[in-house]
Amino acid sequence: MADVKPRIKLDKKEVAKGGVIEVKTLVSHTMESGQRKDKDGKTIPRKILNKFTCDLNGKTIFSADLESAVSANPYFQFKLKPEESGTLTFTWVDDDGSKIQATEQIKVA
Repeated sequence: MADVKPRIKLDKKEVAKGGVIEVKTLVSHTMESGQRKDKDGKTIPRKILNKFTCDLNGKTIFSADLESAVSANPYFQFKLKPEESGTLTFTWVDDDGSKIQATEQIKVA
């Protein structure tokens, strides 16, 4: 899934200490619920994004476990109050263990 490029939007990349940053993420992914059958009547294996995490400098600050009802292109919107400057790392994990990752830099003044 190296060719997938998630869309990440931060309402600001620099915030005063105690300030809040709004994060919006969207990733394209072909989801398969595991309930459909192919033309031969065999069940198509489930293939969904099952975990999303947002880390700041390696510490998880937001995570979500996803189930089969998740949309094909999961969208997340959340707010965070960073205590330090650094790198936000966004990770989506597929059922097969492959990962989609993106990073953004933020600064706390």
